[in-house]
Amino acid sequence: MIRFENVVKKFGERTVLNGITFSVDAGEILFILGTSGTGKSVLLKNIVGLLRPTSGRIFIDDEEVTHLSEEEYLSIRKKCGMVFQHPALFDSLTVFENIAFGLRRHYQLDEEEIRRRVARVLGLVNLPDVEERFPAKLSYGMQKRVSLARTVAIDPQILLFDEPTTGLDPVTTNTINNLIRDLSRTLHTTSLVVSHDMHCALAIADKILVLDKGSIVAYGTADEMKRSTQPLVKDFLQEALELAKTH
Repeated sequence: MIRFENVVKKFGERTVLNGITFSVDAGEILFILGTSGTGKSVLLKNIVGLLRPTSGRIFIDDEEVTHLSEEEYLSIRKKCGMVFQHPALFDSLTVFENIAFGLRRHYQLDEEEIRRRVARVLGLVNLPDVEERFPAKLSYGMQKRVSLARTVAIDPQILLFDEPTTGLDPVTTNTINNLIRDLSRTLHTTSLVVSHDMHCALAIADKILVLDKGSIVAYGTADEMKRSTQPLVKDFLQEALELAKTH
């Protein structure tokens, strides 16, 4: 579903992605881990064309997207749903209107169908009966779930999560991670999760990719990560172990 071939991304003299090569199969959940400033979010933005590679090639659903024009990229973006660190909901709109916004923009649907879809996705994120509430009346964790519902409402084939559990308590973090897993399985989406949380990655990822200074230092399954001797991976594993002890 997604393939990077020797992708380099530079900002002036600074190299943020340094010859990245990996692939994600349809339906897989890939966690992308790394310390701050290692290019994790830049990698996601290259998928949706918000940034373009300096060199190398990116394929989405077997189509090379590296040199597409802005107009040509629109059909690619329709396949992708992106969930950012912050919910970014419209404060002046109800939950229903927030979710319906993308449906009205992307599809020609009657109001009854929009209502049905909104109810469906709110059910998927375990938030029934909140359609008429405003974001300010919801907890931060609930706002995150509404943001997730809004993203999956347009039926993306690819879900991209940029630090989705930042600022959440451990219980809500667990809820969001379980939702990512359940939604990916239920909707058969390919999911990429930018994170610094090895504990969550080990629990729900099919594959884990670890970036350091713009290069891939480890890539494999949870079991392969647990056996890794790579220093940064060992640091992440130690952190995950400490976290498991405290909960």
